Amino acid sequence: MINKVLVSSCLLGDAVRYDASSNLIQHDFLELLIREDKIIKVCPEVMGGLSIPRPAAEIQSNKVFNILQVEVTPEFSIGAEIALSMATKHNIKLAILKANSPSCSNQHIYDGSFNGKLIEGMGITAALLSRCGIKVFNEFQLDEAQKFYQLI
Repeated sequence: MINKVLVSSCLLGDAVRYDASSNLIQHDFLELLIREDKIIKVCPEVMGGLSIPRPAAEIQSNKVFNILQVEVTPEFSIGAEIALSMATKHNIKLAILKANSPSCSNQHIYDGSFNGKLIEGMGITAALLSRCGIKVFNEFQLDEAQKFYQLI
């Protein structure tokens, strides 16, 4: 049986981002997963209790703060744990999550200065999933994600 895939709901058109927008991505692989009902949608920030819209957040010294300098690490951590629980329940081996997100990014995050500067790093959820053996890709790596999917 082919496994389901964890996917950031903003990439599927849900308006769950901090600014109440989405990042809808159209790609043959995502369309195939949708047709075959293989997607489990997640938004760790919302699942962790944050509102839509909400102040932008960035990681600073391994903690998450919003632009108002309010720490929101607990909400991010709760959302990450819920996403991991969903992945475990569905035996998920692959996640496609939003690039540059303090929750979901697998390669780069904003540096915490709220000046738009990216640095190497992972979001809270992506890091937890990776530590637990789930391969995380972003929306710019869908071809690689599809190749990985065909191997699992």
